[in-house]
Amino acid sequence: MKILLVATAFNSLTQRVFTALRDRGHSVGVELAVGDGQLRERVRRDPPDLIVAPMLTTAVPQDVWSSVTCLVVHPGPLGDRGPSSLDWAVGEGARRWGVTVLQAEAEMDAGPVWASVPCPLAARGKSDLYRNEIADAALEAVLLAVARFASGTHRPRSQAEPEVRAVVHTRPPMRQHDRRIRWDADRTEEVLRTLRAADSQPGVLDELFGEQWFLHGGHRADGFGGNPGDVVAARAGAICRATADGAVWIPQLRPRRTPGGPRTFTLPAVTALGDRLAGVPEMPAPLHQVHGRREWNDIRYREVGATGFLSFSFPGGAMSTGHCRRLLSAYRQACERPTTVLVLGGERDFFSNGIHLNVIEAAPDPAEESWANINAIDDLVEAVLTTTDRVVVAALGGNAAAGGVMLALAADEVWCRSGAVLNPHYRLMGLYGSEFWTYSLPRRVGDSVATALTEQSLPVSAERAERLGLVDRVLPSPAEGFALQAVDLATRWAATAGVQARIAAKKGELDRREQDKPLNAYRAAELERMHAIFFDPGHPYHALRRAFVRKERPTVTPEHLRALSAVRC
Repeated sequence: MKILLVATAFNSLTQRVFTALRDRGHSVGVELAVGDGQLRERVRRDPPDLIVAPMLTTAVPQDVWSSVTCLVVHPGPLGDRGPSSLDWAVGEGARRWGVTVLQAEAEMDAGPVWASVPCPLAARGKSDLYRNEIADAALEAVLLAVARFASGTHRPRSQAEPEVRAVVHTRPPMRQHDRRIRWDADRTEEVLRTLRAADSQPGVLDELFGEQWFLHGGHRADGFGGNPGDVVAARAGAICRATADGAVWIPQLRPRRTPGGPRTFTLPAVTALGDRLAGVPEMPAPLHQVHGRREWNDIRYREVGATGFLSFSFPGGAMSTGHCRRLLSAYRQACERPTTVLVLGGERDFFSNGIHLNVIEAAPDPAEESWANINAIDDLVEAVLTTTDRVVVAALGGNAAAGGVMLALAADEVWCRSGAVLNPHYRLMGLYGSEFWTYSLPRRVGDSVATALTEQSLPVSAERAERLGLVDRVLPSPAEGFALQAVDLATRWAATAGVQARIAAKKGELDRREQDKPLNAYRAAELERMHAIFFDPGHPYHALRRAFVRKERPTVTPEHLRALSAVRC
């Protein structure tokens, strides 16, 4: 079929639905909800068979949904209504939830039901759940609804039915007064639920050092406490605030926007607060976990038999200069251990999205910070590429993009959760790219496919990535079970003769490649292009970065998304 996706943004869920429908042979285009007139013109000019709205914060015009069936994804179970569905679920500690696909009608969330799929909710942040458990259920529901529509015989379920009407519950939008933290009274678990319900957007508005800040994200702090509300420690860019019965780590902050001022954006909490943290102790980040303790760190290492697991989790998958340097140091420590297999990643949610555009935007000299950041991530990728005394596995429990994909491709094996989406390109940010992509990407998929992937600038599903050779193994696992599945697979694989043979061959392979064209030649050529981009004040990269960081909405749908197309490579 010809399917048009209508979405407020080409976000993770929209990309997931886009790749899955294309993989199944449908012609799929995207129209961003930037104006009713543009949507009407799109539908008039090239009428689709079906419209699907995976993520939409505005209503579809009546003349559109009355002429073409429009299926809207609602991140709530059957009968749930309202724009803050998932926020309320996470804030109330729900453990079961669901996703419903509704037909667009005049009343929001009240149209006929085409599919409804239940899902679990782990004790995770809203955005993490949205990209994982919610996205899994949403995709299942969309594919079911599309199949039912294609059959031509299915009749959607009316919400006027007594069984449905009995469970209808309309929730109001969640406002900041609903999210308020009472530091002197709220226990740690309550604080965590509040933070998790707003971790990406909109954050929790609060006061710190006499100023208004939005708090983003939260993790339990083990062994910390103090005057409720006080900042008692810092670690790995996060701050630790005392609660009524303990403490929480808050990794990111965003200053409140001043009237008439520019849009603000999230930064690592320590970076955002700067000199305000004078006197707050900087605590060491434990790489190895102490048995029985739940000390938070964004980089962790453990061993199971002859396999090492170096996991990392950075907010939004963005890796600043500091993140890259700390991860490189941890990688080198891991390589000193007597293991035969080293697994990078292995956790749920983002693997990596490459350099940290927010930190770059906030730097006194964004060009210099861009340069420092790209060199730091190149150092990390080079260390992985030149490891010859063990097999390195990149285990992607979630999405990866740009330099994050190339970091994964530096490993000997790439394992990917079935729900992950890869964006192996840089062009949409105006960048040529580095991270040895001109070496790693063609080596895996060939020159023609590498060119298509980077120039089309479209997302790729895990399953299609496996067919192309980007990924070696897709693990059909729920998000919460991916780490255990990766551990089981890696530890069993480490004991096989095939691993030993592969280690024995690695040094010779690297030597042969170095004779053909040294790795530093790839790096130098890439960085020459990147340096010219970074230090040209008029280059589109700078405007594109600012728009991305400040979440400026586009005024038109990008041309590469508009074409109704099937898979082209």
